Amino acid sequence: MTSIVSKLPQVGTTIFTTMSALAAEVDAINLSQGFPDYDCSPELIELVNKAMKDGHNQYAPMAGVKALREQIAYKTEKLHGAVYNPDTEITVTAGGTQAIFTAISAVIHPNDEVIIFEPAFDCYAPAIKLMGGIVKSLELEPPDYRIAWDMVKKLVNSRTKLIILNSPHNPTATILRKEDIEELSAIVKNQNILILSDEVYEHLIYDGETHHSMARYPELQQRSFIVASFGKLLHATGWKIGYCLAPAYLMQEFRKVHQFLVFSVNSAMQYGIAEYLKNEDIYLSLPGFFQQKRDHFRKGLAQTGLELLPSYGSYFQSVKYGHLTLESDTDFALRLIKEAGVACIPTSVFYTQGTDYRVLRFCFAKKQETLDDAVNRLIEFKL
Repeated sequence: MTSIVSKLPQVGTTIFTTMSALAAEVDAINLSQGFPDYDCSPELIELVNKAMKDGHNQYAPMAGVKALREQIAYKTEKLHGAVYNPDTEITVTAGGTQAIFTAISAVIHPNDEVIIFEPAFDCYAPAIKLMGGIVKSLELEPPDYRIAWDMVKKLVNSRTKLIILNSPHNPTATILRKEDIEELSAIVKNQNILILSDEVYEHLIYDGETHHSMARYPELQQRSFIVASFGKLLHATGWKIGYCLAPAYLMQEFRKVHQFLVFSVNSAMQYGIAEYLKNEDIYLSLPGFFQQKRDHFRKGLAQTGLELLPSYGSYFQSVKYGHLTLESDTDFALRLIKEAGVACIPTSVFYTQGTDYRVLRFCFAKKQETLDDAVNRLIEFKL
């Protein structure tokens, strides 16, 4: 048999797949993987169905359906005051992960260094390594997971090509604040450093806080790929449609990779989404919709004995449990699935070194009865 040398020898099946499969096997409530258990809008499905019946069933333009790119440009300007040219600075992608992979592929050469902040979503480091890049990770610690910018300065050198940011953050539910933007701006000023800003939870931000998108700051906007997801916005994660914003000189390189990776994205869905987004309330009402779920879930979890960490954005709630047991987060998460019937994610998997702060992540993008059932099971489990 012919042998090969793996390009990702340490990579196995993702924790999300593992936990969701185990949850299904033991009939546990799945609060691990980040997806809703309720349907997306019937109106949106009707619009997509109409687009199919209207004949939009062939290849879409490589950059995406123009009507959708125009709606994205309008939404971005309305929310952030940033102007993007739909023709040269916006590309529709097959989900946020594809956009992230494409951006990294477009600009990272062998031995380029990329700064990431851990716990980090699991697609960043593998994409960097596949391109021959070098991952420079900075570990963040609970409960606040604040970025130590003085440490970031020490990581920056002549080989630093890219800084990857994620706000609202998965898995910690933290957000960038104005002081973070000021520190970042000072670090990259007069440097040949690009930014990849993962903003797939941009609309899920709570308590009146501001989403500090890179699009809001011209000096950062001009060096940034910004990635967003319709899966989060429309409660339709299985559709795998997202987009990337970037200045024209970066988008030109992005599209060179995009066209050979997926070429284009589902036509009918793009037409349907473009029409659906004409109702601005769809994204303006989203923070309130998810804050209600967050508040309800936190109120329930407060009865379990788990220690709640802050949740400023995303649809995740993290908890500490070290005062209850010294089990590793992976062992404790597995026990919760099997004995309590509730699935979550151990956050050590988001650290390259497997750093274990005994923190678990739950997803609250679920029906209220699902959240209530999960809380009751955790209470009965007698943590």
